[in-house]
Amino acid sequence: MSYRIEKDTIGEIKVESDKYWAAQTERSRQNFPVGKEKMPIEVIVSFAHLKKAAAISNNQLGKLSDDKKNAIVYACEKIISRELDAHFPLVVWQTGSGTQSNMNVNEVVSYVANEYLEEKGIEERVHPNDDVNKSQSSNDTYPTAMHVALMQAVEEILLPAVLRLKDTFLKKENDFKDIIKIGRTHLQDATPLTLGQEISGWRYMLEKCENLIDDSKEQLKFLAIGGTAVGTGINAHPEFGQRVAREISTQTGYEFVSSPNKFHALTSHDEVVYFHGAIKALAADVMKIANDVRWLSSGPRAGIAELEIPANEPGSSIMPGKVNPTQSEMLTMVASQVFGNDATIGFAASQGNFELNVFKPVIFYNALQSIQLLGDGIDSFNDKCAVGIEPIHENIDRFLNNSLMLVTALNPHIGYENAAKIAKNAHNKGITLKESAIESGLLTDEQFEEWIRPEDMIESRE
Repeated sequence: MSYRIEKDTIGEIKVESDKYWAAQTERSRQNFPVGKEKMPIEVIVSFAHLKKAAAISNNQLGKLSDDKKNAIVYACEKIISRELDAHFPLVVWQTGSGTQSNMNVNEVVSYVANEYLEEKGIEERVHPNDDVNKSQSSNDTYPTAMHVALMQAVEEILLPAVLRLKDTFLKKENDFKDIIKIGRTHLQDATPLTLGQEISGWRYMLEKCENLIDDSKEQLKFLAIGGTAVGTGINAHPEFGQRVAREISTQTGYEFVSSPNKFHALTSHDEVVYFHGAIKALAADVMKIANDVRWLSSGPRAGIAELEIPANEPGSSIMPGKVNPTQSEMLTMVASQVFGNDATIGFAASQGNFELNVFKPVIFYNALQSIQLLGDGIDSFNDKCAVGIEPIHENIDRFLNNSLMLVTALNPHIGYENAAKIAKNAHNKGITLKESAIESGLLTDEQFEEWIRPEDMIESRE
């Protein structure tokens, strides 16, 4: 292994000769051998968008030469195109401002930019702090990159997955709109509804969560850039923040603005807490949907077994022929992780001491993981379970016709207490509801057939 010597304000340090980072990245790599969670490449790519936008803005403001700007833009585009992933080795568990990841990007950009300048025969050289980091601080760049990365992730990973599952449920809702089944509340028999109506509840959960996420992601458009060290904007042109935000918007296709209050933007991450709260709401709903599916498909002979789900793999290493609701199990585990991530984000966001929150990397890591896990999990559940859901008519009809809660339709005719007596008598004697009703003498066979009609009990009133 060959090395080169890099220097920073602390002194000299050896860096592997084939790596593009420099002294500060290497010190972080050596000082934080903590865990296996690498700083997600998504925030590195967002940093590259930011550094490109900063170079363009500094050039427009007369603070960076054309040659340096072009070299920095060239290097950033290589990072954005994912050609340089191997040169970002740092872990999440580092300084709470994300300084070392900011410097990792600065160092790699300057290295590649200087190669570009050399190839062009240009004598100027790019410095990681003086040029790539010009008009910036880690304190405003990391939260800026965090917002950009989260916006891209939710738009490109999570919301499309939600839309696909919603469309699947909409199709099932229409396909099964005429299948009448027994409802259940408190895990006990309730009045009838259609299978389509039941699935419409799942579909509308996703629709509502989609709206909640759409609303909350609007808070991500406010960027800390321009605040520099403590929010005053020291060493940055007054127009720098807004120029960078506009340029990032152009690059990514998503609207961003520089925060009107940089003191808030550096020390508070309430926007991410709010945003992740909407994601947690989605996790809560997919937990409920996945549990409903596995309850309704339980069996096949000793459970509810109203739904048939795809058999994707053997379910047991000892019981032949067993098939388990594994996609539901996966999705409920994903939801559990998201709940834990939300607790971490909430606590970490509460630790904004004075002018800076120093829990930024863990906030970002958990929020991004929630988006990725839910996006992947929902897509998997959709493709390998939801699209293949089919009703088991025999069981649906049997449960419907045997239910004692059809007696609810008698309330307007004989009163609640008389109807309750009929239901309890039927249950205690093990006879049908009709037999119990006629035995009570409160109504005739003809009246029972006229009043107990499941198809008349399913009308949805808004």
